[in-house]
Amino acid sequence: MTIIDTATVSRDLQRNLAKAIKSAQRKRDLPPFDVPEEIVVERPKQESMGDFASPVCMQLARLARMAPIKIAEQVVRRLPRHPAIAAVEVAHPGFINFRLAASWLTDQVSAILAAPDTYGNVDLGKGQRVQVEFVSANPTGPLHMGSARNAVLGDAIASVLAAAGYDVQREYYVNDGGSQMRLFGATLYARYAQALGRDEAVPENGYQGQYMVELGARLFEEHGERFLTMPRDEAVRQLGDLGLAEVIAGAKADLAMMGITYDCWFSERKLYQEGQYDKVMAILREGGYLDLHDGAVWFKATTLGAPKDEVVVRSDGTPGYFASDIAYHYNKFVERGFDRVIDVWGADHQGHVPRMFAMMKALGLDPTRLSLILYQLVTLKRGGEVVRLSKRTGDMITLREVLEEVGPDAMRFFLLARSADSQMDFDLELAKEQSDENPVYYVQYAHARICSILRHAGDLDYSEGDVALLTSEPELALIRRMVRLGEVVGLSAEHESPHYLTYYAQELAAAFHAFYRDCRVVSSEPGDEAISKARLKLVSACRIVLARALGLMGMTAPEVM
Repeated sequence: MTIIDTATVSRDLQRNLAKAIKSAQRKRDLPPFDVPEEIVVERPKQESMGDFASPVCMQLARLARMAPIKIAEQVVRRLPRHPAIAAVEVAHPGFINFRLAASWLTDQVSAILAAPDTYGNVDLGKGQRVQVEFVSANPTGPLHMGSARNAVLGDAIASVLAAAGYDVQREYYVNDGGSQMRLFGATLYARYAQALGRDEAVPENGYQGQYMVELGARLFEEHGERFLTMPRDEAVRQLGDLGLAEVIAGAKADLAMMGITYDCWFSERKLYQEGQYDKVMAILREGGYLDLHDGAVWFKATTLGAPKDEVVVRSDGTPGYFASDIAYHYNKFVERGFDRVIDVWGADHQGHVPRMFAMMKALGLDPTRLSLILYQLVTLKRGGEVVRLSKRTGDMITLREVLEEVGPDAMRFFLLARSADSQMDFDLELAKEQSDENPVYYVQYAHARICSILRHAGDLDYSEGDVALLTSEPELALIRRMVRLGEVVGLSAEHESPHYLTYYAQELAAAFHAFYRDCRVVSSEPGDEAISKARLKLVSACRIVLARALGLMGMTAPEVM
């Protein structure tokens, strides 16, 4: 069965409206004017007004010098028929409202059952190669709660883009070059020496966390005193490399607890070892984008629209952080050939955005191919109280700590529940609550309840159930929610914002719970076998859609709760 989802229906209606307007112009029922290239078809604010609505006639009123309601009447007269639409209505002051046909809705139940692994996918990307780089925390300690929202956003964005027809690669950029790694190695050397009883001071700006004490002690247990028998600089370098490997292994383990894996872990050091840094410096020099003053080399970002110039080589001759960013994005776009790149950053990087777009122009790349997702910080709470420090160590709260307390599903859902640019509170107690107050429990319980219904049906074969029997309002309301998945995937991909999925999942779960309240699925009453089979097909299809929505958010779809 051919699947025509509501996103496709919406696009069809846009085209049909344009055709109808032009037809009315040819018949001289509407005066000549340029028909808008994009005609809005949207969900009405009140569901009683229909499934879709268009305000186009109000936009045309000035051009046509006619009342919107009169324009709408002429357009509706010439609208081509659509197999998904049962009725078209004109509403004051000039809306055109569309209602989906019940027969089309019930047909979608079978369409969903025929495509359990791909229902809701849309082909917006046409196979374009997109890289999503996210988390990329400095590898100088365990991941903390500041990285949690980054991880959840990046992974969900990658998932919806893949469902929207893009060829997606997930990447973690390991900042293993530069001064922070030297400081990390020096701090670790001090903690290692202290574990041997030596009086070794931690560097003034070193890493103070308890995790460094534990890591230094662990390296002493594994390697003994051998790093104290070699030149200090060499010991610092080797200990830094060992510590780096430990931190990355810990990050991989923590992210795996959330179900997040990467296609590539990219080392910053490669940019220097394999020549990308030298290439971009030559490109910038030849383009006239470098300037030497105050003993440093500057990128002339102001000539490309940024508010200030940026250091690329410090006065001591070492590359600055921005130099690595330029080389890294040259590697992404030019050497690896990604069509688009999405970087997920904290809101504290807002000031870096103009220089990134200036960098793209300097490299001869279209700035629109780079998306920078900036997310606001999360306030962790327990009940009404803000949680600031770890109960275990008295310092930072690690990602693993929260994962072990609330689980990956709750963490993912809560951190996706609002758009990236919104600040949010994460209530640990609510995340663990098993009640309808907890949206994670509410959505997952809908899936588990469907699984229970299907188990209860036992051997009853509902494969030939007649979906045309699904005519009641609770049944049709549930299907209306189910068929919106493709719309939500498209919206999330277009805006690179997966928070729409959390709203959709709650609305779908609410529609199912209402259906379950009002409609007995499996009945033993004489004559009810046909409707039981039809409703079993419906809930089986609903289970697929719920599981797809949960899966796109990276969450599990439990069969028992």
